[in-house]
Amino acid sequence: MLFVIAILVFVVVTMAVFVTISLFDERKSQARVLRDRLSTVQQPTAEAMPNVALLRDEVLSRIPAFDSFLRRSERVSALQKVLAQGNIDVRAGNFLMLCVASALLLAVISYIAGGNIIFAWVGVVLGFFLPYAYASHMRKKRFQKFEEKFPEAIDTLARAVRAGHAFTTALEMIANEVSEPVAGEFRQLYEEQKFGLPVRDALLNLADRIPLVDVKFFVTAVMLQRETGGNLAEILDNLSYVIRERFKILRQVRVHTAQGRLTMVLLMALPPTVVVVMFVLNRSFIMPLFVDPIGHALIVAGITMQTLGYFFIRRIIRIQV
Repeated sequence: MLFVIAILVFVVVTMAVFVTISLFDERKSQARVLRDRLSTVQQPTAEAMPNVALLRDEVLSRIPAFDSFLRRSERVSALQKVLAQGNIDVRAGNFLMLCVASALLLAVISYIAGGNIIFAWVGVVLGFFLPYAYASHMRKKRFQKFEEKFPEAIDTLARAVRAGHAFTTALEMIANEVSEPVAGEFRQLYEEQKFGLPVRDALLNLADRIPLVDVKFFVTAVMLQRETGGNLAEILDNLSYVIRERFKILRQVRVHTAQGRLTMVLLMALPPTVVVVMFVLNRSFIMPLFVDPIGHALIVAGITMQTLGYFFIRRIIRIQV
C-alpha cells in the first residue's frame, strides 16, 4: 500500500511542477514564436529564394516547458517520427505521459495481484514499453500496406507520363486515384513541391518519411532521370516489375521459413504459459521462484536465454531479398 501511495504522490508532484513551469513559460514561448516570425519576414527575400524550404514546427507537447525540454533529446524527435509514420495522431510528449501512466497502472495491478515488489517493477517495464510496441506495430502495418499499393502508384505514374502529363501533375493523379497510405504520402510530396520546395528535396523527404528499399529505388531513379535524362515511363515500368517479383520471392521465403517462425513462437510462449498455469493451479509450488534469491537468479537467467534464443532464431529465419 505504501508503494502505491508513493507512486501517486510522485505523479501529483510531478504534474504540479510541470503545470507551474508551463504557466510561467507560456508568455515567454509566445514572445519567442512572434520574434521568430518577425525575423523571418524581415529577411531579404531575393537572397533567400535559392535556399527556400518548407519548415514545419513539430510541437512535441502543448506545455511550453515540457516541449522545450523534449526538444533537447534526439530520441524524442525520433519517437515523434515513429508516431507520424504509424499515422498515430499523438504528440511525443503526450505519448510519453501515456507510457508513464500505463507503467504506473500496470505496476499497481501487478503489485496487487502478485503481492511482491518484483511484480511491480515488471509491471513498470512492461507498461512503459507497451504503448511503444503498439506504435511500432502500427508503423509496420502501415509500411506493409504502402508496399502493397506502391507498385500500383508507380504504374499510374508511368501511364500518366506516357500520356504526356507533367511529373508533378502525375503526382497529383496518384494522390487522387490510389488508396491510402500511398495517396497521403504522394499528396504531401505534391504539396511540398507545389509550395516551392525543389522536387529533389521533396523526393528525399518522401524517402525519409517512408524508409523502405522500394521507395529509395524510386527516388533514386526519378532523380537520376531528371538529372541525366531518359525514358521515365520505361524506368518506372521496370521498377514496378522488379518490386512485384521481389514480393513473389518474399512469399516463397515466408513459406519455407514457416516452421522456424512457428518454433520461435512456441519456444517464446511456453515458459510464461507454464509459469502462469502453475501460479493459478499450485501457487505455493511456483512462489519460491519469486521469493527466494536463487529463484530471482533463475528468472534473470531464463529471461536472458529466452531473449538470446529469440534473436538467434529470428536471425536464422530472416532472409533479406
